[in-house]
Amino acid sequence: MHPSSPAARPSLGCAPHVGRTRRRLAAIARRLAGERGAATAEYAVATMAAVGFAGLLVVILRGDEVRGILTDLVRNALTVG
Repeated sequence: MHPSSPAARPSLGCAPHVGRTRRRLAAIARRLAGERGAATAEYAVATMAAVGFAGLLVVILRGDEVRGILTDLVRNALTVG
């Protein structure tokens, strides 16, 4: 008798749908096992995109024209009246 056959396992007094649910969950777990690390890879891609965007902002904000616009914006915001 095969160890995984129903007759080889001790009966827990479970309803038939419980065994079916367990089998379905086991099948889903097997399918998802190949997805390990996917979330980490997605975080890595998003982090690299954020770093690239930040680098682009640094290049843009270093320009004299943009710096002048931002300085004027801050001065206008801080002036009273």
